[in-house]
Amino acid sequence: MSARPPILVDLKFDPETVARILKTAFPDRGSINIADPASKDLDLTGIDYALLWKPDADLFTRAPNLKAIFSGGAGVDSFMNLAGLPDVPIVRFVDRSLTTRMSEWVVMQCLMHLRQQYQHDKDQRARIWGKLVAPEAAAITVGIMGLGVLGQDAARKLKIMGFNVIGWSRSGKEIDGVETFGASELDEFLSRTDFLVGLLPLTPETTGFYNARLFAKLRQGGALGKPVFINAGRGKSQVQADIVAAVQNGVLGGASIDVFAVEPLPSDDPLWGLENVFITPHDAAVSDETALFRHVEHQIARYESGEPLQFIVDRQAGY
Repeated sequence: MSARPPILVDLKFDPETVARILKTAFPDRGSINIADPASKDLDLTGIDYALLWKPDADLFTRAPNLKAIFSGGAGVDSFMNLAGLPDVPIVRFVDRSLTTRMSEWVVMQCLMHLRQQYQHDKDQRARIWGKLVAPEAAAITVGIMGLGVLGQDAARKLKIMGFNVIGWSRSGKEIDGVETFGASELDEFLSRTDFLVGLLPLTPETTGFYNARLFAKLRQGGALGKPVFINAGRGKSQVQADIVAAVQNGVLGGASIDVFAVEPLPSDDPLWGLENVFITPHDAAVSDETALFRHVEHQIARYESGEPLQFIVDRQAGY
């Protein structure tokens, strides 16, 4: 291998897009694309850096000498439990475009529930000139769970729209203009929340976190009568059967779901047919491959010039 080994890339994104952009990415060292059949028998023991999203199960066995790992998304759960994960820095993808897209989706979902868009859609299809009187955004408290880069940006933009915003994180972060709650204050946070926005990373503690017991603690009798669950974090953090039951039984007035335990969402899943439930195909904040490769180039340049890597995952916390 050359003095500057290529970047190992194993991204389960659109393969044609990845291959096209890799033609001009990492010009000073090149890349090895695991999706390329020609890479099947390559010796990867001399590779220093890997860019990963849902990598092959034997990836770390084939590339045992990595110096740093870069995630292809904001989360890292797609490879944290793979055998042979080396004890090296793991860097999350943080990008202005990804953050902006997530906030757009969150704000859109909150506004659609606020303005009762589902009922408008039904009326339009039935050619009914309906009359709905929606409350102002200020009458709704949006509770954001997960106060990292994505959660904080969503909070700022929801406040601009007039919503009352509160936040919860296990560590109890402080954010200007937003009342925040820590791990021991979960019940109080939920009791004040009308729209629950899930942006938590997936960890053993958050697996199945959004469940019937949690939904029952959300505020009832608010400006829209029933609370709403909005999740763009991780699919395995929610119990989908509990979402269905909560909507059907009136514990939840509606939901917006972008992430699922099984994707694509099976066509016979009951979530598809529920009233006032918006389904999107895990595209709330799609990673832009060009921006992703620039991010990795920048972080490697920092690392090799002696500067610290940014956005490093806390392995103990899992994010």
